[in-house]
Amino acid sequence: MKVFISADIEGTAGITAWDESKKGHPEYEEFREYMTDELVAACEGAKAAGAKEVVVKDAHSTARNLILSKLPAYVSIVRGWSGHPDLMMFGIDKSFSAALYTGYHNKAGADTNPLAHTLTGTVSRLLINGEVASEFTLNALCAARYGVPSAFLSGDAGMCAEAKAIVSGIGTVATSEGFGPATRSLTPNASVAAIREGVEKALSGDLKACLPELADRFELVVEYTTPIEAYRGSWYPGVEHVAARTLRFEAKDFFEIQRAIRFIV
Repeated sequence: MKVFISADIEGTAGITAWDESKKGHPEYEEFREYMTDELVAACEGAKAAGAKEVVVKDAHSTARNLILSKLPAYVSIVRGWSGHPDLMMFGIDKSFSAALYTGYHNKAGADTNPLAHTLTGTVSRLLINGEVASEFTLNALCAARYGVPSAFLSGDAGMCAEAKAIVSGIGTVATSEGFGPATRSLTPNASVAAIREGVEKALSGDLKACLPELADRFELVVEYTTPIEAYRGSWYPGVEHVAARTLRFEAKDFFEIQRAIRFIV
């Protein structure tokens, strides 16, 4: 078994404020450790389920967050941003048995995590075929494009619920719940234990139930926070500037949606 893991930070246990996610802030170092510990727990769960190879994508901000000395020897890691449209999933291909997601957060505008957003702070809403999408939505469809099922996600409770609505068979661990600017969270130790157990269970289950169906055609709608961002993105080939803050793009292949997002978001 070969497993791919995309690791973010805003759905890590305990995280509540933006400073805790930003490199250079004193609070960041603590939550960088928690992000790493949760990722390692997912690696250990995958190993226990029979994984022979684990590839990790550091998928937060600079993509240089995970503490490398803590990673198991059987793990390889993709750091930094290549510019490839797979973005947070860069490194995945059809050879993987499953994709996992740690530290994930809900979409922009959601009230289940004070750090909820979609890709950047310039996006108010991003819709795929009329449904408001999270980063997980995009990444699960990216994995599905390679035929790789999305087997497990850890993150805020709202994100876990949405993941189950998108991928019926996915295993989840809710690390926290948002209340306005506040959170109620598992302790880091409890989160690590739950993730390790959850990943092992998920990878031992029916992975066929974790592969979302790809539509025949995709419509991307991006609503920005300002008309400035919409104007800039409107020059991408095939994009329609349908309102002051809104762009629309259609394609048959989801990779073309990913490519458009890479250049207009």
